[in-house]
Amino acid sequence: MARKAARAHNVAQIRPEPPQRARAELEFDEPAVLGALFGQFDANLVQLENRLGVFISARGNRIQIEGRSDDVARARDVLRGLHQRLLQGHDIDAGAVESLIAMSAEPTLDGIVSKELENPSVMIRTRKKTIVPRSTTQIEYMQALAREDIIFALGPAGTGKTYVAVAQAVSQLMAGSVQRLILSRPAVEAGERLGFLPGDMKEKVDPYLRPLYDALNDCMPPEQVERRIASGEIEIAPIAFMRGRTLADAFVILDEAQNTTPAQMKMFLTRFGQNSRMVICGDPKQVDIPGGPQMSGLKDAVDRLEGIEGIATVRFSAADVVRHPIVGRIVEAYEGKDG
Repeated sequence: MARKAARAHNVAQIRPEPPQRARAELEFDEPAVLGALFGQFDANLVQLENRLGVFISARGNRIQIEGRSDDVARARDVLRGLHQRLLQGHDIDAGAVESLIAMSAEPTLDGIVSKELENPSVMIRTRKKTIVPRSTTQIEYMQALAREDIIFALGPAGTGKTYVAVAQAVSQLMAGSVQRLILSRPAVEAGERLGFLPGDMKEKVDPYLRPLYDALNDCMPPEQVERRIASGEIEIAPIAFMRGRTLADAFVILDEAQNTTPAQMKMFLTRFGQNSRMVICGDPKQVDIPGGPQMSGLKDAVDRLEGIEGIATVRFSAADVVRHPIVGRIVEAYEGKDG
């Protein structure tokens, strides 16, 4: 009997404390934005409930949140951030809600959601939209884009590496701080063996450059994109077309940089000219060239250049994916299996 009592006492000692429950109430003074804040049929509130495991009730301009204390605090921060985003004139959708939920999970940045959106230190304005950070790493990335000469953006698909860089490039072109945009990527593979494809050179390489066109068209009216391409203000070309040039007064972006060789990367980086900015985007884990990651010009360049003044390296992870939430889970699953 004594042993049984002692065992029961030991179990009681190691049993974890039940999660602390909490309740928070928010009141919003701008009823005109409540419909957009809640979403159609309260879709944004439902998304918050499902993702954070809280219960949210709304009555008039008051919202009550119940659940575990940490989750309640995150839900409160996200709602404040969404509300502030609406007051600044930005639209919100399921992606915006998801990105703020991800930002609210950042343990090292106290209140990042509310602080960044109440006093946004970084945003990019283009003709068609204003881009605000949708993950904590995007905040770091936007700051680097505004400050450094050469930026390496590393990480998986869906983290906004290329899209944010194109938006910054368009913003600077509109402001007149650069005279042209040059967008490039390796075509097909590092060897750029295009001869077997039908059509002229433009028809051969355009399919591989399509993501750059899509990003441009999202930031500028399509007719402006076409006109500026025709005038040479915007150039979209494979990396081989950069050889022998000096890229001055330009915002230069290299996409899919993991598929360059060290020789190609050295050639590209040494094109840098006066009053220019260069962004190199790629996923070191998605190398398609013969020889694998060890032969990637992106890895070689980061190893050699990281820490040099004027050069920044920003690393994204699956937690920074700003596409559909399932994309982040897919990336995590593959990274976990591949190590």
